[in-house]
Amino acid sequence: MSTTTSPTAELAPAVRAAVEASRERVASLHRELTRYELVVWTAGNVSERVEGADLFVIKPSGVAYDDLTPGSMVVCDLDGNLVEGTRAPSSDTAAHAYVYRHMSHVGGVVHTHSTYATAWAARAEPVPCVLTMMADEFGGEIPVGPFALIGDDSIGKGIVDTLRTSRSPAVLMRNHGPFTIGKDARGAVKAAVMCEEVARTVHVARQLGEPLPIAQGDVDSLYDRYQNVYGQAPAGG
Repeated sequence: MSTTTSPTAELAPAVRAAVEASRERVASLHRELTRYELVVWTAGNVSERVEGADLFVIKPSGVAYDDLTPGSMVVCDLDGNLVEGTRAPSSDTAAHAYVYRHMSHVGGVVHTHSTYATAWAARAEPVPCVLTMMADEFGGEIPVGPFALIGDDSIGKGIVDTLRTSRSPAVLMRNHGPFTIGKDARGAVKAAVMCEEVARTVHVARQLGEPLPIAQGDVDSLYDRYQNVYGQAPAGG
C-alpha cells in the first residue's frame, strides 16, 4: 500500500463534491463509535466508498478521535493507495480496499474491537441466533472469519469469503474483532453497534443457562419483514 499522495484536484466537480460529502460523513460517524463505546484510544475505523469513483474515504492511522475532522480524513483508491490527504491511512486500509474491490454492493466498512464481540472472536465462536433482533439485523448467526495478520489482503479476503455465504453484515475475525459492512458507512456503523449489543446480550443469557434457538423458518420470516417492511415507506406516491 503506497503512502504517496497524488492530488485529486482533476476530479470532476460531481466526484469532488462526493469526496467532500464522504469526508463529512466519515468524520461524523467516528463519533458514533465512541458514543456507543465500541473503541478505545485510536483503535477502530470507518470508511465509505465515494459515489461515482473508484475511491474511498477512511480514518488516518493513529489519530485520536477528538482530533478527527473532515479535513483529516484520507482518500484512497481501491488498491489501498493514498491519493489525497496529509496523513498515512488506517492500518486496516488494505482490508477495507479488498472488501470494496470484491463486494460491489458494499458502500461502507467499519472495524472495532468492541468488548463483547471481540470476546466471541477470541474464542472463535459465532454468536448464535437466539434473539429476534439478531434474526432482523443479521438473518442468522454472526459468523467467525479466519485468523489473519494485518499488512496485506489476508483480513479482507477472510471478511469477503465469510460474508459471501452469510446474510450477516458482521463477521468476527478470529482473535481480532468485528468487521461490518453496509450499503453506506452509516449502515456499517449501525451493524457494528447492533453486533456489540447482541454479543453482550447473548453472553449474559448464557450465564443464566443455554439460550433457546429460533427456528430457521422464523428467522427467515423475521429477516424478510425487517429488511423489506419495517420502517417508514418512502415519501410521495
